[in-house]
Amino acid sequence: MSATNTEVTCDVREVLDRIGDRWTLPVIVELFQGPRRFRQLERGVEGISQRMLTLTLRKMERDGLVERTVYPTVPAQVEYELTPTGRSLSEVLQALAGWAAEHREVVIASRARWREQHPDTRS
Repeated sequence: MSATNTEVTCDVREVLDRIGDRWTLPVIVELFQGPRRFRQLERGVEGISQRMLTLTLRKMERDGLVERTVYPTVPAQVEYELTPTGRSLSEVLQALAGWAAEHREVVIASRARWREQHPDTRS
């Protein structure tokens, strides 16, 4: 049974929502440096709460972006690392960062013009 266009669109949207949420990208960037324990991630991702890190890692693991390894120590040690799928985002993110750097001045100028035209708007 093949997926309908609507199902594919919804699936793609869910994946993009996962990658584009507030915390997934900073966690991925931190994990590009190699495997990390929970506390290392918490310190490395500025502003993330313990709860949000837990939820983000759980969703990333569910989506196949992160692998969680539990070591049989007392207390148990847990380590997170990117899967091959998670690591494959490196090229995409570098391209996106390159685009942002290339178009930075245009975006800043556009924002300034917009603020001048909409002085009562807070955005």
